[in-house]
Amino acid sequence: MPLRQVKARGKRRGGPSELLALGREFAKFGTVGGIGIFVNFGVFNLCRGITGLPVVRCSVIATVVAIAFNYLGLRYFTYRDRARGRPSREVVLFAVFSAAGLIIENGVLYVATYAFGWDTPFQNNAFKFLGIGTATLFRFWAYRAWVFRIGRGPRHAPRHDATAGVPDEPAAYRPETTAPPP
Repeated sequence: MPLRQVKARGKRRGGPSELLALGREFAKFGTVGGIGIFVNFGVFNLCRGITGLPVVRCSVIATVVAIAFNYLGLRYFTYRDRARGRPSREVVLFAVFSAAGLIIENGVLYVATYAFGWDTPFQNNAFKFLGIGTATLFRFWAYRAWVFRIGRGPRHAPRHDATAGVPDEPAAYRPETTAPPP
Protein backbone atom coordinates (compact mmCIF):
# COMPACT_ATOMS: atom_id res chain seq x y z
CA MET A 1 0.00 0.00 0.00
CA PRO A 2 1.49 3.38 -0.96
CA LEU A 3 2.54 5.69 1.87
CA ARG A 4 -0.02 8.32 0.91
CA GLN A 5 -2.87 5.83 1.36
CA VAL A 6 -1.57 4.76 4.78
CA LYS A 7 -1.38 8.41 5.89
CA ALA A 8 -4.98 8.99 4.79
CA ARG A 9 -6.22 6.15 6.98
CA GLY A 10 -4.32 7.38 10.02
CA LYS A 11 -5.32 11.03 9.61
CA ARG A 12 -5.55 12.74 12.99
CA ARG A 13 -8.46 14.99 13.85
CA GLY A 14 -8.54 17.91 16.24
CA GLY A 15 -5.33 19.62 15.17
CA PRO A 16 -4.64 23.34 15.46
CA SER A 17 -6.32 24.18 12.14
CA GLU A 18 -9.51 22.39 13.19
CA LEU A 19 -9.44 24.19 16.52
CA LEU A 20 -9.11 27.54 14.73
CA ALA A 21 -11.98 26.62 12.40
CA LEU A 22 -14.14 25.72 15.40
CA GLY A 23 -13.22 29.05 17.00
CA ARG A 24 -14.22 30.96 13.85
CA GLU A 25 -17.46 29.01 13.68
CA PHE A 26 -18.21 29.75 17.34
CA ALA A 27 -17.44 33.46 16.79
CA LYS A 28 -19.87 33.63 13.85
CA PHE A 29 -22.47 31.70 15.84
CA GLY A 30 -21.92 34.14 18.71
CA THR A 31 -22.30 37.17 16.44
CA VAL A 32 -25.65 35.97 15.14
CA GLY A 33 -26.68 34.90 18.63
CA GLY A 34 -25.61 38.23 20.15
CA ILE A 35 -27.79 40.16 17.74
CA GLY A 36 -30.54 37.59 18.36
CA ILE A 37 -30.29 38.30 22.10
CA PHE A 38 -30.93 42.01 21.45
CA VAL A 39 -33.93 41.07 19.29
CA ASN A 40 -35.14 38.66 22.00
CA PHE A 41 -34.83 41.18 24.87
CA GLY A 42 -36.24 44.02 22.77
CA VAL A 43 -39.37 42.09 21.84
CA PHE A 44 -39.68 40.69 25.40
CA ASN A 45 -39.56 44.07 27.12
CA LEU A 46 -41.70 45.75 24.46
CA CYS A 47 -44.32 43.00 24.82
CA ARG A 48 -44.31 43.33 28.62
CA GLY A 49 -44.60 47.10 28.46
CA ILE A 50 -47.31 47.32 25.81
CA THR A 51 -49.50 44.24 26.10
CA GLY A 52 -49.52 43.40 29.80
CA LEU A 53 -49.34 39.67 28.92
CA PRO A 54 -47.82 37.33 31.52
CA VAL A 55 -44.02 37.25 31.65
CA VAL A 56 -43.49 33.77 30.23
CA ARG A 57 -45.96 34.33 27.39
CA CYS A 58 -44.08 37.50 26.34
CA SER A 59 -40.83 35.56 26.60
CA VAL A 60 -42.11 32.80 24.32
CA ILE A 61 -43.22 35.37 21.72
CA ALA A 62 -39.81 37.06 21.91
CA THR A 63 -38.00 33.75 21.60
CA VAL A 64 -39.98 32.79 18.48
CA VAL A 65 -39.13 36.12 16.82
CA ALA A 66 -35.44 35.67 17.74
CA ILE A 67 -35.47 32.09 16.40
CA ALA A 68 -36.70 33.31 13.00
CA PHE A 69 -33.99 35.99 12.95
CA ASN A 70 -31.33 33.50 14.03
CA TYR A 71 -32.25 30.97 11.33
CA LEU A 72 -31.62 33.54 8.63
CA GLY A 73 -28.33 34.61 10.25
CA LEU A 74 -27.09 31.08 10.77
CA ARG A 75 -28.05 29.78 7.32
CA TYR A 76 -26.77 32.77 5.36
CA PHE A 77 -23.81 33.89 7.51
CA THR A 78 -22.48 31.30 9.95
CA TYR A 79 -23.12 28.13 7.94
CA ARG A 80 -23.38 29.55 4.41
CA ASP A 81 -20.58 27.25 3.20
CA ARG A 82 -22.30 24.10 4.41
CA ALA A 83 -24.16 21.91 1.96
CA ARG A 84 -27.92 22.44 2.03
CA GLY A 85 -28.97 18.84 1.54
CA ARG A 86 -32.75 18.90 1.72
CA PRO A 87 -33.91 22.39 2.80
CA SER A 88 -37.15 21.02 4.26
CA ARG A 89 -35.18 18.62 6.50
CA GLU A 90 -32.93 21.47 7.62
CA VAL A 91 -35.88 23.71 8.53
CA VAL A 92 -37.69 20.92 10.39
CA LEU A 93 -34.57 20.00 12.40
CA PHE A 94 -33.88 23.66 13.12
CA ALA A 95 -37.48 24.08 14.35
CA VAL A 96 -37.29 20.98 16.55
CA PHE A 97 -34.00 21.96 18.21
CA SER A 98 -35.13 25.58 18.48
CA ALA A 99 -38.31 24.42 20.23
CA ALA A 100 -36.18 22.43 22.68
CA GLY A 101 -34.08 25.56 23.26
CA LEU A 102 -37.28 27.58 23.71
CA ILE A 103 -38.40 25.16 26.44
CA ILE A 104 -35.01 25.34 28.17
CA GLU A 105 -34.86 29.14 27.95
CA ASN A 106 -38.40 29.78 29.11
CA GLY A 107 -38.38 26.92 31.61
CA VAL A 108 -35.69 28.75 33.59
CA LEU A 109 -37.82 31.92 33.56
CA TYR A 110 -40.98 29.97 34.46
CA VAL A 111 -39.38 28.30 37.48
CA ALA A 112 -37.88 31.57 38.71
CA THR A 113 -41.15 33.45 38.29
CA TYR A 114 -43.75 30.94 39.42
CA ALA A 115 -41.86 28.56 41.72
CA PHE A 116 -39.73 31.14 43.53
CA GLY A 117 -41.84 34.28 43.03
CA TRP A 118 -38.98 36.29 41.53
CA ASP A 119 -41.10 38.56 39.37
CA THR A 120 -39.56 42.03 39.24
CA PRO A 121 -38.52 43.36 35.81
CA PHE A 122 -34.84 43.03 36.80
CA GLN A 123 -35.30 39.42 37.96
CA ASN A 124 -37.31 38.56 34.83
CA ASN A 125 -34.54 39.88 32.59
CA ALA A 126 -31.80 38.22 34.67
CA PHE A 127 -33.45 34.79 34.53
CA LYS A 128 -34.31 35.21 30.86
CA PHE A 129 -30.61 35.91 30.26
CA LEU A 130 -29.65 32.79 32.26
CA GLY A 131 -32.15 30.75 30.24
CA ILE A 132 -30.81 32.12 26.96
CA GLY A 133 -27.25 31.20 27.98
CA THR A 134 -28.23 27.65 28.91
CA ALA A 135 -30.27 27.17 25.74
CA THR A 136 -27.45 28.63 23.61
CA LEU A 137 -25.03 25.89 24.67
CA PHE A 138 -27.60 23.28 23.69
CA ARG A 139 -28.40 25.00 20.39
CA PHE A 140 -24.76 25.37 19.36
CA TRP A 141 -24.24 21.64 19.78
CA ALA A 142 -27.54 20.67 18.13
CA TYR A 143 -27.31 23.00 15.14
CA ARG A 144 -23.70 22.04 14.48
CA ALA A 145 -24.26 18.30 14.90
CA TRP A 146 -27.67 17.88 13.28
CA VAL A 147 -28.93 20.87 11.31
CA PHE A 148 -25.96 22.51 9.55
CA ARG A 149 -23.79 19.41 9.31
CA ILE A 150 -20.66 19.28 7.26
CA GLY A 151 -21.70 17.46 4.11
CA ARG A 152 -19.64 15.51 1.63
CA GLY A 153 -19.08 18.65 -0.40
CA PRO A 154 -19.82 22.27 0.44
CA ARG A 155 -22.22 24.17 -1.77
CA HIS A 156 -19.58 26.88 -2.21
CA ALA A 157 -15.86 26.46 -1.78
CA PRO A 158 -14.71 27.71 1.63
CA ARG A 159 -12.86 31.03 1.54
CA HIS A 160 -9.88 29.78 3.55
CA ASP A 161 -9.32 26.19 2.53
CA ALA A 162 -6.14 24.71 3.99
CA THR A 163 -6.28 21.84 1.50
CA ALA A 164 -6.54 24.00 -1.63
CA GLY A 165 -4.40 22.58 -4.38
CA VAL A 166 -3.97 19.19 -2.66
CA PRO A 167 -5.29 16.41 -4.89
CA ASP A 168 -8.12 14.29 -3.49
CA GLU A 169 -7.41 10.76 -2.43
CA PRO A 170 -9.24 7.82 -3.96
CA ALA A 171 -12.72 7.39 -2.44
CA ALA A 172 -11.80 4.01 -0.95
CA TYR A 173 -9.22 5.67 1.32
CA ARG A 174 -11.25 8.61 2.62
CA PRO A 175 -12.04 8.20 6.32
CA GLU A 176 -15.71 9.21 5.86
CA THR A 177 -16.25 6.62 3.12
CA THR A 178 -17.43 3.18 4.15
CA ALA A 179 -16.22 1.35 1.08
CA PRO A 180 -15.55 -2.35 1.65
CA PRO A 181 -11.89 -3.33 1.74
CA PRO A 182 -10.48 -4.71 -1.54
